[in-house]
Amino acid sequence: MIKETKPYIPAHIKLPETTTKAFILGALLSMVLASANAYLGLFAGMTVSASIPAAVLSMAILRLFKNSNILENNIVQTAASGGESLAAGVIFTFPALVLMGYWTEFDYLETLLVALCGGVLGVLFTIPLRSALIEKQKLQFPEGVATSEVLKSGENGGSSVKFLIWGSVIGAGIKLFESGFKLWKGVAEGALVGGNKLYAYFGMNLSPALIAVGYIVGLKIAVLVFLGGVISWWIVIPILMWQNGIPADSNLLDIGYAMWSDKIRYIGVGAMVIGGLWALVDLRSSIVFAAKSGLAAIKNKVNKNDILRTSYDTPMSWVIIGIGILIIPIFIIYYRMIGHASISVFMAIIMVIAGFLFSAVAGYMAGLVGSSNNPISGVTIATILSSALILLALLGSGAERGPAAAIMIGAVVCCAAAIAGDNMQDLKAGNILGATPFKQQIMQMVGVISAALVLPLVLQLLHTAYGFGPSSPEHPDALSAPQATLMASVAEGVFKNNLPWDMVYLGVAIGLVIILIDQYQKKRKSSFRVPVLAVAVGIYLPFILDSAIMFGGLIAWAVDRFIKKKEKLGEENFEEKSKNSEQAGLLIASGLITGEALIGIGLAIPVAIYGSANVLALVDEPFTAWIGILLIFTLAYYIIRSARKAYKPNE
Repeated sequence: MIKETKPYIPAHIKLPETTTKAFILGALLSMVLASANAYLGLFAGMTVSASIPAAVLSMAILRLFKNSNILENNIVQTAASGGESLAAGVIFTFPALVLMGYWTEFDYLETLLVALCGGVLGVLFTIPLRSALIEKQKLQFPEGVATSEVLKSGENGGSSVKFLIWGSVIGAGIKLFESGFKLWKGVAEGALVGGNKLYAYFGMNLSPALIAVGYIVGLKIAVLVFLGGVISWWIVIPILMWQNGIPADSNLLDIGYAMWSDKIRYIGVGAMVIGGLWALVDLRSSIVFAAKSGLAAIKNKVNKNDILRTSYDTPMSWVIIGIGILIIPIFIIYYRMIGHASISVFMAIIMVIAGFLFSAVAGYMAGLVGSSNNPISGVTIATILSSALILLALLGSGAERGPAAAIMIGAVVCCAAAIAGDNMQDLKAGNILGATPFKQQIMQMVGVISAALVLPLVLQLLHTAYGFGPSSPEHPDALSAPQATLMASVAEGVFKNNLPWDMVYLGVAIGLVIILIDQYQKKRKSSFRVPVLAVAVGIYLPFILDSAIMFGGLIAWAVDRFIKKKEKLGEENFEEKSKNSEQAGLLIASGLITGEALIGIGLAIPVAIYGSANVLALVDEPFTAWIGILLIFTLAYYIIRSARKAYKPNE
């Protein structure tokens, strides 16, 4: 049960929030963090919350000005995190249009419009949900609470920005020397076979960003993601190899990847679909509550003078008008693709309804378990699958643009849901700090617009330099874009009737088993839950990513174990010291992600100009992966040591 607490800044005190410097800094950080998360998501299949890194950067920069305050810093991180969450919605869907061949490059205006529509709808949908989920149900929103604590510690003189800076330098340096100068191999992997039937594989990507992702999500989620990789690579692939045999003189790594690409990933599709549907069923009462609360807010006209500053939302009349206006460009985009007015109207309406439902799901899940565990990719796949089936019934199997239209519907819903979940965390932080919700919602719009302006350019740059999907001679360092690859496969598979349904059904069965296990754990009131979507993510990610995330989770476990030992000793000021330790590790991890991602984008520029992935290579052939392995273990030691030192900063 959460205690009722008064805002850090009382409602009767008015501090400057949406200042010019906060506006500019929030927009710039939104662009930077959106670009970094776009790269990370296309590379690793996962994104991470940018609220805390944005808050730390804001505190460091605004401290250079004479007059700044905690609510200004909160406004900056609100805008910046909006860019990060929009990046997730964009990279999960738009690259599918290129992978399908519908686009040869990213159409700037169309990408911009769809991202804007989806992102702004996500902001609008959270406005009636804020009061219901934050003030009435008082959900926890863990990232929001953590962000507010970081901002309060910064207000009292925290100097944690050094961890973020050092993490960024280390992540950027390793990425530059490994991927830019090509001094060592970035992946350590190998496969063995016995009797042409018994197949064994292990591999790990030596990326600091992936290690950081595992650290941020923690050991429990990392274990579940790794379990998905175990199901794919240590159980199903060896069974299929045993049944079919392995051709003599075949490349063991290539044949494993081919089977994973052609069949195994669709197990992940089945698990994701059942996971997304289960999220709707499991949260049905909460969705109804949120929908009723939203409708009640629309019906009840509130006088601004009758409510506290800390409870003042954007007027519902503005929300209704905004949603109505946004339906028009969405209809135009669909009409251009489908060429049928009545069907376009029908699909636009479905998109708005699905967008609100899934935004409610995302907002509620963010309140329960945090943004990192939100079922965004699961509900997006469910949306694309259902949209594709509806379009198939309306247009027929010969509709060439049917799969692309399904992706576009999923893109708007995905952007809206991603924004909704992350923005509710920001509104929770504002609720704790005493911010004005109306001003936060305005800055969320600023973050969405800023990110939408740069994301099409970032996608095109990464596509030109690296390519998406499986590696090829033309694109040896292709970004895997796992979610987008799955979205394309599902949309095309429905219209071409070539989905490997046996694998999809197997995924559904595995998903059902995991759901039953999770419900058993819930009944036992166990602290270790088994969310199906975390396992599904591991199934469709390459094993080299699963294992790297697992390694990061083990580092987080080592830090957590150190903190728990200190707790047992009953040390003085334990809570403050443990927060210092946790924050140090988190900021180093965030820096690793930001530094590596920004260098990855920077390296894309010369690669795109010269058309060669080896344009900066200093050697003809990269040295052994053992160099990368040594660096990763050194990095693990550095994170653990820094977290321990931060526990007692004066020692």
